Amino acid sequence: MAYLVGVLVVVVGVAVSIALHEIGHLVPAKKFGVRVTQYMIGFGPTLFSRRRGETEYGVKAIPLGGYIRMIGMFPPPEQDEKTRRRPKTTSIWSAMANDAREAAAAEVVPGEEHRAFYRLSVPKKLAVMFGGPFMNLILAVVILAIVISGIGLPTVSTTVAGVSECVISYGEDRQECLAEDPAAPALAAGVEPGDKLVSLAGVELESWDEFSAMIRQTPSEPTALVVERDGELIDLSITPMVVPREVFDESGELVLKAAGEPVTEEVGFAGITAATQLQRQSPAQVPQLVGDALVRTGQVVITLPQRMVDISKAAFGSGERDPEGPVGVVGVGRFAGEIAAVDLEGYGTVERVADLLGLLASLNLALFVFNMIPLLPLGGGHIAGALWEGLRRQVARALRKPDPGPVDVAKAMPLAYAVFAVVAVMSVLLIYADIVKPITLSG
Repeated sequence: MAYLVGVLVVVVGVAVSIALHEIGHLVPAKKFGVRVTQYMIGFGPTLFSRRRGETEYGVKAIPLGGYIRMIGMFPPPEQDEKTRRRPKTTSIWSAMANDAREAAAAEVVPGEEHRAFYRLSVPKKLAVMFGGPFMNLILAVVILAIVISGIGLPTVSTTVAGVSECVISYGEDRQECLAEDPAAPALAAGVEPGDKLVSLAGVELESWDEFSAMIRQTPSEPTALVVERDGELIDLSITPMVVPREVFDESGELVLKAAGEPVTEEVGFAGITAATQLQRQSPAQVPQLVGDALVRTGQVVITLPQRMVDISKAAFGSGERDPEGPVGVVGVGRFAGEIAAVDLEGYGTVERVADLLGLLASLNLALFVFNMIPLLPLGGGHIAGALWEGLRRQVARALRKPDPGPVDVAKAMPLAYAVFAVVAVMSVLLIYADIVKPITLSG
């Protein structure tokens, strides 16, 4: 039941995200006088709809997107001045463009030609087309602000989560302790799970990183350690064990010798693992986190062709999928179900809510980045067309030439059909891969 609840939460969240995306297009379009005939969530057959004024609002059967229908998306087809008919096309590509122009022209109500989208100024076109992705970006920022400042991010605390039983010699590939293994210093000192580290060698501890740095530099001799247990301060004595450990650089990469072997150094070791807790952060950190997330999402989109090849190899072969790679709607639903149903100590309702909200924020950032790709039928394609139109007009004005008029975006319709086909194939491939080679949060 918890699994289904998690899936339902994300389904509703995605539906709301799509609805707000389309509202981002709808509101400025109506504000600028464009006639909007439909506002739909989903594709395919209409489940239900209601007309208010000149616009039909409804929900369709396939909840994988949405759209608003604005009249006059493309300039009308050119006509021969003598015959008043459109010139004959010479290729299938020209026929596609002309068909799109004629379909757009057929939606224009006589007497309302001024309400066609193509007649808007460049700034107004940009406002209409950018409004949808912008809503996803704002929604992601709001969600992340709630998670970061209202709930908190998982942060390593000074509370002890676990105490090692022994110290396994460096280089041995095993997890279980043997009789000849020495006891871990923390176990020998009497440290217990749930203890809060208060001070080490008389220095009060403010964070786990501070304790970790100090213990690595502490020599192998008895050192005063104070912990808080059940509200009482307990004095202990810990003797760190000096052991070899790998060296990592500032970026977290393993430092290697010329021969390829890892560089090691002798450091103090206690045998303590720290518990994590949600810690509220300053709202000032939200922009940086959003920026980092946008960069990561952009990197995924840029490398999407190669990633889809890798996914194909994994789905139809014996390879494994990249846990950091893209997933489809099935994969997102699986993540939501696992978040809601996982049974881990210390992972309660608050943590589940934070992770589900984080998942929705990531989806909205992905929608923003994907829709900004400068290709039709995506919003980024119309934005690119509007920017090109503005540039042409500025150049014509500087050269004192006539206004070249609106850019005929319909010429890119063959490309739009190709992009739509590619997106459809990728969606089907991701769904299949999510079923036969799923990525799970548990690894």
